[in-house]
Amino acid sequence: MSEATFRGGVHPYEGKELSKDLPIKTVMPKGDMVFPMSQHIGAPATPVVEKGDKVLVGQKIGEASGFISANICSSVSGTVKAVEPRMLLNGSKATCVIIENDGEYTGIEGLGEDRDYTKLSNDEIRNIVKEAGIVGMGGAGFPTNVKLTPKEPDKIDYILVNGAECEPYLTSDYRQMLECPEEIIGGLKVILKLFDKAKGVIGIEDNKPDAIEKMKQAAQGESRIEVMPLKTKYPQGGERTLISAITGRKIYSAKLPADAGCIVDNISTVIAIYRAVCKQTPLITRVMTLTGDAFKTPINVNVRIGCNHADLVAEGEGFKQEPAKIISGGPMMGFAMFDLNVPVTKTSSSILALTRDEVAENEPTACIRCGRCVQACPGNLVPQKMAQAAMHNDYDTFVKLNGMECYECGSCTYVCPAKRPLTQTFKQARQYVAAQRRKK
Repeated sequence: MSEATFRGGVHPYEGKELSKDLPIKTVMPKGDMVFPMSQHIGAPATPVVEKGDKVLVGQKIGEASGFISANICSSVSGTVKAVEPRMLLNGSKATCVIIENDGEYTGIEGLGEDRDYTKLSNDEIRNIVKEAGIVGMGGAGFPTNVKLTPKEPDKIDYILVNGAECEPYLTSDYRQMLECPEEIIGGLKVILKLFDKAKGVIGIEDNKPDAIEKMKQAAQGESRIEVMPLKTKYPQGGERTLISAITGRKIYSAKLPADAGCIVDNISTVIAIYRAVCKQTPLITRVMTLTGDAFKTPINVNVRIGCNHADLVAEGEGFKQEPAKIISGGPMMGFAMFDLNVPVTKTSSSILALTRDEVAENEPTACIRCGRCVQACPGNLVPQKMAQAAMHNDYDTFVKLNGMECYECGSCTYVCPAKRPLTQTFKQARQYVAAQRRKK
């Protein structure tokens, strides 16, 4: 039987051999910690501490300010130095709580202690996830407690754990599957408690056979949990493509996964749920991959949220040559970093340092209408026509061509022989259309 997959997609250079065999190294922070109140989709958190306040590890320092929002908890103990705007990864500024780390790491009462999730009510579990500030850690940053509270919970029949990690170079989820599979199974069991009729499926691309075997061993005896190999193809880890590959169901931008009976979380998020519910530890750390051919020594690191990206580079022994490009995330959906002196957030997955900037090297030429972008698009769109409409500011036609269904995976740009910036064009057009809709 062939592995589950989806229509379209591409096979970029994986680059995972640089870091996949390197165990996760715990890195302690240096200097002041910076905690943005915007680390998620939705309204920024509201600071609940002031300059001069003493804080503990696990203490809430930012409170969710709306239904679609998330708490922020301190990853260190120390003193609040300031509450002020600071620069973020994407170049924007946001209110941040700056904490002088005392190096003691004194925790709140009960931090890290065992808790039996089977003795908790469903509402208690959801509230714990909310208080812990857990969000989607695969990049989207959607508040997890909201995801776990669908309108019709009885209609949820699949809990999908995204272990595909299809983005090139990234190996943090892979290492976590090898090193802490019991926590992944534990987190999935917590979620399954909320949905009596659901089955848990952990989808892993078949280029990770050791992770598949490790997770199968951890899931032995769990009748509601299955480990499913997936065909290695980008963007297999996309929410829509994962749902399509595993369940055969289709969703589009106007539908949520819950409308198709699915809840989707990635590996890091499921581990965070386990630690919050079963170990009384809020979301204060995450695993990142430091990789790329510009690094002297690629590495997978477990870091405290709020630490500085520049400090992490030293853990990879620095750069062997000045990078031509540094990316936060992967090469397909990540974005270029303008400065390393920015804080690690809940959605920071990697620092990718490359000796060549292939995008800058390739001058776009005229479209030759070869149709490769259409074949590659997992959304069954026609990127060539969408680009033409967007470049002429014809947003009505862009929408009619289902341009808002694009999820900016970059497959079309990757295969384009004319090196046209298709994905970037769609991103700008989608932002414009969304902004116009908000005004109405």
